[in-house]
Amino acid sequence: MSSERHPELLGRLDTELGRIEEQLRALAAAKERIQGLLDAVVAITREVELPAVLRRIVTTAMELVGARYGALGVLDESGETFGRFVAVGLSDADRDALAEVGLPRGLGVLGEAIRHREPLRVDRLPTHPASAGFPPGHPAARTLLGVAVDVRGKIYGGLYLSERRDGHPFDVHDENIVVALASAAGIAIDNVRLFEQVRAGSEQFQRLLLPTLPELRPFDAAAIYRPAAEPNRLGGDWYDAILLPDGAVAVVIGDVVGHDLQAAAAMASTRNMLRALLFERCTPPSACLTQLDRTLESITDNPVTTISLARIEPAGSAWRLHWSSAGHIPPLLIGPGRRAEYLFAEPGLPLNVSSAQPRPDHIHALPPGATLVFFTDGLIEHPGHPVDESLDELAELARAHAELPLRDFVRTLADQHPSDGHDDMAILALRTPASPRP
Repeated sequence: MSSERHPELLGRLDTELGRIEEQLRALAAAKERIQGLLDAVVAITREVELPAVLRRIVTTAMELVGARYGALGVLDESGETFGRFVAVGLSDADRDALAEVGLPRGLGVLGEAIRHREPLRVDRLPTHPASAGFPPGHPAARTLLGVAVDVRGKIYGGLYLSERRDGHPFDVHDENIVVALASAAGIAIDNVRLFEQVRAGSEQFQRLLLPTLPELRPFDAAAIYRPAAEPNRLGGDWYDAILLPDGAVAVVIGDVVGHDLQAAAAMASTRNMLRALLFERCTPPSACLTQLDRTLESITDNPVTTISLARIEPAGSAWRLHWSSAGHIPPLLIGPGRRAEYLFAEPGLPLNVSSAQPRPDHIHALPPGATLVFFTDGLIEHPGHPVDESLDELAELARAHAELPLRDFVRTLADQHPSDGHDDMAILALRTPASPRP
């Protein structure tokens, strides 16, 4: 080989190696994008609330293509304009400036991707034929990538990205990956909407099984039920309160093991049996629970159930709590000076375990203006916290809001509970009169 050809071959080899290296970089980038897309799809499908899903779709698309701004416009019922617009990347000053203008309606260039169902890439927004300019306060933007989001064959809205952080216009690779993301987004949105329908139906069914509290004068009472965060999770939590023939008030809180139709049906049958027993045999609570346990054991195959049955009875010029528990969490008493204490006592066995075991009764004085809180374990259970810690947190929460009207009080406990929300919860609170009995 001549010396003259040697540099020429080396040059060709360098060129070929450079081309291969460029291809490898492109393959690595493509692999990284695909992995990013897969991770994004997993992240989107984990969300169970529609606002969170919409925002996650926007932020994920921004990350995949390195965009500075992102938005998702959701069409209203007419299918012509946006009824909801989720924008990410705007500063607080930008949002304040745009607050008076209002949200985009999808009538200009943003509507192009929706009307034509084709991805839209614009390198110079101001020169686009459909561009109507920007409202005052809108951040400057030159480039746009828009993709329609389809749910079950119907356009749900548009996903928009603007301004790559590296300053380059959006390219075909950006378009392809956002189109793929939009397809996954449509499935995620549909799943969340189905989830919300199932959850709404389950919650409505559950609420139909729960009673409306009657007038319990001279006491004030309020109750609340919250379903589990997961879909199709019918629960066995319930509450009840009854004014008895002898002038006492019976309060019940219970929890049937399970999260399905069987648990809900068992809850309804147990509640109705107990109501009948309370009117036939008012006291002591332990006797009612014993008879209820024997009845359930004889004629049902109901799951294990925890329950606390209490009577608020006259005691001289005050009141007293007379209760028996079948393996249930103790009630919380908020007394004068916002002193909070759990009424720990021997709990007894849950129902449907062994009806032959004796059940203890307990008595505790109730001062005027005291608040009793009965609740199920869904209010405090958290896999990352010890039960004692959650109980202390609940007691602090109750103390801090003890002066609220009772309806607001139980709502606050349900809103700010220390649990992780994986289980349904029921709360019943009763407040004794502020003045002594005549």
